[in-house]
Amino acid sequence: MTEAQKDNTKAPIRKPKAESYDISRSDETLTLAKDLANFIKENKLTTSVQGKEFVNVEGWQYAGSRLGIVPIVDHVINMSTDSEIKYQAKVTLFDLRSQHTVGAGFAICSNKEQGKKFYQEFAIASMAQTRAIGKAYRNILAWIIRAAGYEPTPAEEMEYGGNMPEAKQPVATEPAPMKAVVTEQPAPAVAEPLAPAANNPAYATAQQKEEIIRLLNHPVVTRQEKTKMLLNINKLDQERANQAIANLKKTIDDRENGQVAA
Repeated sequence: MTEAQKDNTKAPIRKPKAESYDISRSDETLTLAKDLANFIKENKLTTSVQGKEFVNVEGWQYAGSRLGIVPIVDHVINMSTDSEIKYQAKVTLFDLRSQHTVGAGFAICSNKEQGKKFYQEFAIASMAQTRAIGKAYRNILAWIIRAAGYEPTPAEEMEYGGNMPEAKQPVATEPAPMKAVVTEQPAPAVAEPLAPAANNPAYATAQQKEEIIRLLNHPVVTRQEKTKMLLNINKLDQERANQAIANLKKTIDDRENGQVAA
């Protein structure tokens, strides 16, 4: 073996240094936000809910990894009953630099949730862990996700129907008595049919639903009409929602002017 070969064997192997950021430095975390925005966009790691973009747990994990923060599942508790599959998970965040725990998150998943009726038990337990990971990162990194241009709530939390931003349901009230009474039958406030159009319909927007609910609160709309519309409001496409709004406005106007009995 030549001297040159001996020298080469003694030369230390240099490992490439991965770029990382310090969460305590605002300038570095803002740079991370730009990098994060590009990574999320390129890999399509968001879920759209009513026009807003929510980052999937993979995006939150990427942000954490760039800061040297990794998730550790502490426990998964089976809270199931005879009629429900339900799991709770706890996740802590561990900083590889400081060797300290820097955050935690709890989450629950149940097959009673909308869309999870037929989920198997392992899937419910897995989703509880996934949500807990996103929740733990959200507790310390929400502002970085916001700086990247996204909503500071993990997309997996938005899967739970109770967190979906929808208009509040009105309290049913009896219609106010009208002065003009005629024998003509009242015009229906709800257009038929209410079934959505086939072939990927564009469902009614939140603004359309809010307008329908506002009109349904008018005292001349009967309880039966109001109940029927509310039961079908999530099935309306945008075209039928516009028809329903126009129909409601006309019916209210006719009844207020005494043309039709309330």
